[in-house]
Amino acid sequence: MDKSYKINIAGCDRELPLCEVDENLDIAAFIMFGDVEVTVASAKELIKKCPEHDVIVTAEAKGITLAYEMARQENKDFVVARKGLKVYMPEYVSIEVRSITTLSLQKLYIGTDDIDKIKGRRVLIVDDVISTGESMVALEKLVEKAGGNIAGKAAVLAEGDASERDDIIFLNKLPVFPK
Repeated sequence: MDKSYKINIAGCDRELPLCEVDENLDIAAFIMFGDVEVTVASAKELIKKCPEHDVIVTAEAKGITLAYEMARQENKDFVVARKGLKVYMPEYVSIEVRSITTLSLQKLYIGTDDIDKIKGRRVLIVDDVISTGESMVALEKLVEKAGGNIAGKAAVLAEGDASERDDIIFLNKLPVFPK
């Protein structure tokens, strides 16, 4: 089997390294951090496909550059659901999540200032990749706890079975690689 997977993302050709999840499965690692070309192009293309929204929400950390760039291009607010409670968050909402790329159970938090940005507004949830969908579900629940209304869910890539879903917006399919 090849050690990488070639893909076109928003007009940008990339070769993604294959990484072992377990003895039965490899995934292609898509990392937007540091790839300004893919981030800017992906944000532009996703904006064209997404429904009207007032604010963008993502989970720390891999979706931050995408959320920032989409918010910058649209001149909108964005909120990052943090993986740890911060001293400046005396009041917050939280949710637990387990992701395919993270080995342990995590918690996501949104503090009062960000709750105020979300409450009563149309929220677009974004991430770099949707795979099992667990992170998206957790973000949906977190946004609802904060009083926001889900306008849509979007990602640059839909991995594996996620590409068959009709409730998400994405730019390209990313296969998984059974061994």
